[in-house]
Formats: sequence, structure tokens, C-alpha cells
Amino acid sequence: MSERTLVVISGGLRHPSSTRLLADQLTAAVAAELTARDVTFHTHVVDLREHAQDITNNLVTGFAAPALQDVIDTLVNADGVIAVSPIFNASYSGLFKSFFDVLPEETLSDMPVLIAATGGTERHSLVLEHAMRPMFSYLHAIVSPTGVYAATDDFGAHLSERIGQAARDFARLLRSCGPRQHRDVFTEEINAMESLLRDSAAEPGPGEPLD
Repeated sequence: MSERTLVVISGGLRHPSSTRLLADQLTAAVAAELTARDVTFHTHVVDLREHAQDITNNLVTGFAAPALQDVIDTLVNADGVIAVSPIFNASYSGLFKSFFDVLPEETLSDMPVLIAATGGTERHSLVLEHAMRPMFSYLHAIVSPTGVYAATDDFGAHLSERIGQAARDFARLLRSCGPRQHRDVFTEEINAMESLLRDSAAEPGPGEPLD
């Protein structure tokens, strides 16, 4: 049985962080579900606050620093992602969005993703559906049906129940998707261009008889 790789993206800006706490609880719950299903795996946790300057520089220059490139390479080769962002002004944080903006095209294509968010009040709970889910769908990820939003007062028994449900759904998604088949976008583009050139060469020129 092949081993799955999970990448946990925590967009928390402070330390300690409720966003990181939620990410850790989700990771533990998903790990328990995968273990119960005899799925072998390992996880990589990424705190975006540690890469904030590199992410900003990448946006400006178009080049990733070595530490950020290591994170991107790990994500490219992952089989699933747990993505957790704090909520500011009814949407994900700028740092969280900027990280996904610098990823190479198709990095998240066909990637199972569990979305989650933290905020001060329950007023922002719809952010999962009107901001995070559309963004990951646009990036061609396979978004798990159950996300988790946690307000400050939510950390407790009821949150554990919601985390458990989200973990069960995500574990089933990971198992059904199987090991991820990584796309080689560059090769796909070359093959498409070669096919276009072949089709063009096969077309009759002006004055040539048609078959």
C-alpha cells in the first residue's frame, strides 16, 4: 500500500494561534480516521507566518526563495491538503490568499482539500462557502464537502463533533481518490502544441485537392 502525503497549511499570524490550534485538531482527527481505515500517511505542517516575507518577495519578483520553494515542492507532491485561515473582514487573510497566488499553475488540480477557518464571532461562518470553497474550486481542487468554522467561543465539545465529521468525510475522500496522479503541465502543453502543428500540416494548402 502506498503512503499518502498530507500538507497542513496554517494561515495564523500570531503565536500561539487559534488557527494553528484548529489545524492541529483537524490533523489529529484525520490521522485517526486514516489509521482506522488502514491508510498509511505522513504529514507536513506549514505555518505561513514563517514564510510571509518570502511570499511577498515571490509576488513581486516571480521567484521563490529556497525555503518557500521547498514548501511548494512538498505541496506539489502531496495527496491531500488541510487549509486553515483566520478570517478578516469576512474573507480569508491576505497572507493565506497570497500563498496560493504564488503557486505554479495546476498545483492543486485534483487535490483533495479540507477547508477550515477561525474568527472572532459566528458572523463569519459563511466564509467557507462564499470565499474559501470557490477559491479552491477555481484552482481545480476537490473540496471536501464538510468544512469547519470555529469562532473564539466554539473551542470545546461541540467543535470536536464538527471536527470529527469533517475528518470522516475527508478521510473517505482521500481513500476514494487514492494516491494523486501528478500532472506535468509543461509536457501537456508541449504535446498539445505538437498535435496542433500536426493537424495544421495535414490540412490541404490553397489549390491542393481535397480527399
